[in-house]
Amino acid sequence: MKIQGWMFLLCGLFFAAADVVYWFWSKEPTGTTAMAISVGLAFMIGYYLLFTARRIGDQPEDNKQAEISDGAGELGFFSPSSWWPLFLCLSAALTFFGFAIGWWLFFIGLFATIMSAIGFVFQYYRGNFSH
Repeated sequence: MKIQGWMFLLCGLFFAAADVVYWFWSKEPTGTTAMAISVGLAFMIGYYLLFTARRIGDQPEDNKQAEISDGAGELGFFSPSSWWPLFLCLSAALTFFGFAIGWWLFFIGLFATIMSAIGFVFQYYRGNFSH
């Protein structure tokens, strides 16, 4: 995590220098503001990664002599054949698409999003994969 934190801080410094050059060269406020926001985001991510790395200690990716097997272990539980994430994303897209088309589509998408979220959360309480 330390390497990634330093990389983000270096990207933030590069974005800051590029922002200053862009401001003097173009005098355009929109692009300058967007680049200033990217400077802030890069610094925030870099600080968070360095702070977290100091709190949790060295990771296998920080050790230059580490093997691939050093990072092995359980990553978490992943659904083998769940369709609910797809339905949730499609219904969320329908909900946001409803902002552009009309309120009627927004409410249909909102209902579909709520139903998909409930299905996603409770997918292991019934059916073939129930606990």
